[in-house]
Amino acid sequence: MKNCLRLLLILPAFIAVCCASVHGQDIHFSQYDQSPFNLNPGLAGQFDGAWRFTGIQRSQWRSVTVPYRTTGFSVDGRYPGGTPLHGGLSFYHDQAGDSRLRRTSVNALMGASLPLDEPGSLVFSGAVAAGLTSMQIDYTDLSWDNQWTGLIQDPSRPSGENFARDGRTYINIHLGAALRKTWEGGRSITGGLGLFNLSSPRQSFFDQAFVRLDRRINLHATWVERVHEQWEIRPSMLFMSQGAYREWDIGGTAHYILSPAPFMFRAIYGGLFMRARDAGFLVAGVRYDEWNVGLSYDINTSALRTASAGRGGFELSVVYILPPRPSAGVLRKVCPDYL
Repeated sequence: MKNCLRLLLILPAFIAVCCASVHGQDIHFSQYDQSPFNLNPGLAGQFDGAWRFTGIQRSQWRSVTVPYRTTGFSVDGRYPGGTPLHGGLSFYHDQAGDSRLRRTSVNALMGASLPLDEPGSLVFSGAVAAGLTSMQIDYTDLSWDNQWTGLIQDPSRPSGENFARDGRTYINIHLGAALRKTWEGGRSITGGLGLFNLSSPRQSFFDQAFVRLDRRINLHATWVERVHEQWEIRPSMLFMSQGAYREWDIGGTAHYILSPAPFMFRAIYGGLFMRARDAGFLVAGVRYDEWNVGLSYDINTSALRTASAGRGGFELSVVYILPPRPSAGVLRKVCPDYL
């Protein structure tokens, strides 16, 4: 167990060195814990239930330009027979700007969980994901210097531009690891590391080999504390590094519990998060039996707020966890007392 913990401490520094020389950004969500595959592949299968289905949709910058829209779906679950293995599938689609730059990604994931102590209160999980991504761009609605007549922009004039391609497809690989520690009374902590874009695929529509998708590192942690029979708090943080860009998200949610029973857990929650030098966002949601529905809204605080009037992105997430099938038990034939 000490070796596993030591490895987790060393691994972030090792990965940071490996990723230092790489350019480009991935999609991201404010409700990052509602999109586990995009946060950390090692979180797959880490839930109470048989199967988990997630959906998340984000729309941003409507007040500035053509809205950027991002949609994600995933499903994950444990393999039957009591094995430590788990697997899943994810789908993400992103569209941005006047060129309708689209990126569609499908990934398959496989991982395993390993208890590190006797009661199973400390669990290590890891996973690898691989998938196919397709990028497309539409030049039709873009404007060019050659179309300027001196008085007006004339879209019927030729652009004078030669494009090597309007699409690109590539394979990508991701890794993740997570630790979860639980105590009696509903207290737990989950933390982990996700490493994305290991293949550092080419991104250029002009076939320029140096334009690549940067590798991304996610470091995250969430603490769950039952402070009262009807109140639970969940402080959380995420650090993301990709190329020259860094992102810090820190905040938390408070959950008012209406029913604590397993698979009949019911609560309403709300919270506030800050994304350093970029935005603050409000989160609210409902947990009802197997469902968790969340809403969030970003309030822009960056230099772009002059154009955006402080308005950022709206996000909707839905998570459904299918309960495990009840055990049939051992069938016995009961004889009447008079025999």
